[in-house]
Amino acid sequence: MRLSQAGMGTTKLNNIDEMYPGQSILLQTGQLVQYGAGIFGYGNVPLLVRRKIETIIQETLNKYGCIEVLLPTLQPDTIWKSSGRYEHYINEGVMLITESNKGTFCLAPTAEEAVVEFAREKLKSYKNLPATYYQIGEKVRNEIRTRGYLLRGKTFPMLDAYSFDADESGMINSYENVKQAFLEIFEKIGLPVIPIVADNGAMGGKKSEEFMMISEQGEDKILYDENTGIGLNTEILEREDYKEYLKDEYGIEDISNLKEIRTMELGHIFQLGTRYSEMMNGKYINQEGKETPYYMGCYGIGVSRTVAALYEYCLLNDEKWGPSGFVLPNNIAPYKVQIVPKVENEEKLELANNIYSNLKKNGIECIIDDREGLTIGSKIKDCKILGTPYLIVIGDKQEGDTITIESTKTGEKQEIKTDQLVNYFK
Repeated sequence: MRLSQAGMGTTKLNNIDEMYPGQSILLQTGQLVQYGAGIFGYGNVPLLVRRKIETIIQETLNKYGCIEVLLPTLQPDTIWKSSGRYEHYINEGVMLITESNKGTFCLAPTAEEAVVEFAREKLKSYKNLPATYYQIGEKVRNEIRTRGYLLRGKTFPMLDAYSFDADESGMINSYENVKQAFLEIFEKIGLPVIPIVADNGAMGGKKSEEFMMISEQGEDKILYDENTGIGLNTEILEREDYKEYLKDEYGIEDISNLKEIRTMELGHIFQLGTRYSEMMNGKYINQEGKETPYYMGCYGIGVSRTVAALYEYCLLNDEKWGPSGFVLPNNIAPYKVQIVPKVENEEKLELANNIYSNLKKNGIECIIDDREGLTIGSKIKDCKILGTPYLIVIGDKQEGDTITIESTKTGEKQEIKTDQLVNYFK
């Protein structure tokens, strides 16, 4: 990418949001554009970060035997009325609807209804089970209290998956399968999450767990024992039967050592049982030839929440200036290296362009900062704002065919010949 074509100007960071400094930087530098409360557009780098995360999700779920599909965001109100949830969502003001001469349509805040409709046409026999479908699609929720920029928006990309099994034991197996996939997904992204006991709430069902990242920016409070790894959402303690529930479903008998910490929720998984399949006539023919409701599981990862969490987690803090940019993980950063030439020097600019072209030709995504009228110092700052892991400055100190590669995370520098660059980054 040529920065001269990306529309990126120079921005002096000031009045950074203390609670969400990473996303505040993205907004101030135009990498996120806010259209209204909870509604955002993505610039090139955050968009590619989001796609990298989506690719990790897809590849991992495929590895665990899940099947990708795509369900519509715009849905007829009839499927919501068949589940009995239409009035609830309308009365709560969560769901946005539009009326036309063809009927009333909903912008889906979730996809349980749509996936049962989808599966009912495909999973008609016990021979078709088990099956787990997933999608990465846009959700729309009329959040009254948007908070934390991408962390709680009105429209957002989400991974939602649904398992269909013949019985409860099958549902539990599918649940554990997706749980392991989620743990692997977050490990690949580079975010430390912990699965904790959670309340099913309005989703219904028997058991659920949230995937939490320990963070002072989170809006959830959990009880957690770092020695045993046991954690639970404090909402659980509001249940009258919480002691029996923790013992029977999770094998937890003693919570006296758990301490309260603040966390950020990135994912949630549920054992739904037959609630939705019974409401919406989601049935298969069992081995005895009888109609039997599916046992379902539901699994979600907030993709935009994960993007936001990653930027906050990878924040760079300058000792003098405070929050100053990011260092994205190598496997997530869409561009591996940023080339900063002295553009007024034709020889240096030509060398930079040659390096840029050669890297791109060999499949190594990179950025060249070919903007005019800016100092090399300001361009180096912008490299960190974009989160590029490596930096090459081609200025007065560069000589011959030797260039210096600098890690933006550690500041470590290494000299290398230009003809070795491709192998270095590969």
